[in-house]
Amino acid sequence: MLFLVTSNIGKFKEARLVMERYGIVIQHLAIEKPEIQADNIREISENAAKEILKQHNKEILVEDAGLFIEALNGFPGPYSSYVMRTIGCQGILKLLKNETKRNAKFKAVLSYGTPEESVISFKGEIKGIIAHSSRGNSGFGFDPIFIPEGSNNTFAEMSISKKNEFSHRMRALKQFTEWYVKKMH
Repeated sequence: MLFLVTSNIGKFKEARLVMERYGIVIQHLAIEKPEIQADNIREISENAAKEILKQHNKEILVEDAGLFIEALNGFPGPYSSYVMRTIGCQGILKLLKNETKRNAKFKAVLSYGTPEESVISFKGEIKGIIAHSSRGNSGFGFDPIFIPEGSNNTFAEMSISKKNEFSHRMRALKQFTEWYVKKMH
């Protein structure tokens, strides 16, 4: 049984929808993942997977993601969850108040591991822009201010299935699921 480790039920729901299309059933392991301080989300994700594997004898999938804003030199990046908790979407909008270049990207890294195998990672990324105001009520995190390339709507204005057509998490999950299906057959 494959477990997605996250304390964010929104991430779990998005992942479950994607993986069901491939016939993969996942369970939710609702624990706080250990998170080292690092400037690289891959390093954070892989370290968390290794630490969780030491404590839980399970097949696991761990995700780390971040919003990288060009005008802010990639901030908040790997510190996105902290920034969301402290200044939120409104704080990011204030930082960009007089900024005309609002390019950004969401990146996600999924790290897979079992007690018998070493950790392997899969990366997804979506480019977009930061909206001028918070819009929409769906999703979580910075979804109300991020407009992905190819859309006029923020992630928070989209249903989960519509967001999954664009999202960084979906791109990483798609890579993982295609690899996983081959591995299992």
